[in-house]
Amino acid sequence: MQILLIPLLFLLSMAGAVAQELTPRAYWPAPEGTQVLTLGAIYTRGDIVPDPSLPVVGVDSRIYTGVIGYLRTLDLFGRTANLIIEQSYSSGDMEGRIEGPGSLKRDYQGWGDFAATLSVNLSGAPTMNKAEFAELRRNPRPILGASLKVVAPTGQYDNDRIVNVGANRWAAKAELGYITVISPRWLLELEAGVWVFDDNDDFLGVTREQGSIQSLEMHLVRRFAPGFWASLDLNGYRGGRSTVAGRRLDDLQRDSKIGATLVFPFARKHALKFAYSTGSVNDSDESFNLYQVSYQRLF
Repeated sequence: MQILLIPLLFLLSMAGAVAQELTPRAYWPAPEGTQVLTLGAIYTRGDIVPDPSLPVVGVDSRIYTGVIGYLRTLDLFGRTANLIIEQSYSSGDMEGRIEGPGSLKRDYQGWGDFAATLSVNLSGAPTMNKAEFAELRRNPRPILGASLKVVAPTGQYDNDRIVNVGANRWAAKAELGYITVISPRWLLELEAGVWVFDDNDDFLGVTREQGSIQSLEMHLVRRFAPGFWASLDLNGYRGGRSTVAGRRLDDLQRDSKIGATLVFPFARKHALKFAYSTGSVNDSDESFNLYQVSYQRLF
């Protein structure tokens, strides 16, 4: 039975309040009391910085990120719910351009912002024991879920630098997710969400505001065997125009990302996840690539 739980829980592996995250199987349930510890490594190369909302262009960046996460499945008013906490540590270097200072070079490392997510299944997934979950896996049904992710300003931040690991502001993402069953082995997941941001009152000595970012996400999931699955992942997002010291910038984000995920369980309570994704930046030729490997231990 333990091996059946592992593929449900790989929504732990991305860190930070970034709109382009891809999270397949984010609303697939698990039995009450399930606990998962995640250790992950992410390498990103291209036109990206730790906070993609910064007004930096022409970026050539390399970011190495380690992630630790914990998930626990709860009973929330008779519905399956997941509480997730995440902490990251990043090290990287970048070159880019910014209006005013011109060229920019930066090496950085430190703890990222702490994130917590609460998701709940609104329809199709009441609180379940292991036997009830096994039946759902044999005969999947449509599921509607919702989540709220909150990112706290706990990361490394230097107020006289443009690029930092932490964002020095609160951020939150509200999302709805829907899983439809194509066949017992094929699932289609659709997610729509919006990021909202608090002001950064100490951005180079002035205040930086940012508008909301709307995102759409889709995952086509193929289940091969208990705990063994793969997905094709796609998203698009728009918004996030910022204002610095009362001046509105021309930095609207309108980006997209495509990727693939493979999950392989072993030894009943263990699993490995491999993921790759690539994205475009503001409808331009600038792009970035992300490589990820994660280990998870089920308790």
